[in-house]
Amino acid sequence: MNQAYRTRATLQIGDVGTFTKTISEADVFKFADASGDHNPLHIDAEYAGKSAFGQRIAHGILIAGIISTVLGSDIPGVGTIFVELHIRFLKPVFMGDTVTATATVMEIINPKRVRMFVACVNQDGVDVALGNAIVIPPPETRII
Repeated sequence: MNQAYRTRATLQIGDVGTFTKTISEADVFKFADASGDHNPLHIDAEYAGKSAFGQRIAHGILIAGIISTVLGSDIPGVGTIFVELHIRFLKPVFMGDTVTATATVMEIINPKRVRMFVACVNQDGVDVALGNAIVIPPPETRII
């Protein structure tokens, strides 16, 4: 079965989905403009170079957006409503890093809500974010 069309009835504990994206400078600048978060740690190379990170870092919430993508496009997939996220950012993500978000079904809370374990790792396999999300999977398959 194509996971992009999973419904509550077809989800099982342990089901997994992923999405991978390389974070570009353009992604960071577009996110800064869209969110209004122009913290120099994200957009000013000189300022960020003097920080504990030694270079610019991506916004944590931009990385959380990759989790949103895996939930809405892979598992549960199309039609999913993302209602809650608890996340811990463990390591910085730098421009040029490739981040893979993974979502795993942890718990069927009730007939409508599912808890997902979510994790993001960089290209070196280092955990950069961990948490859990609650979603409302689509009640039926809807192919767009």
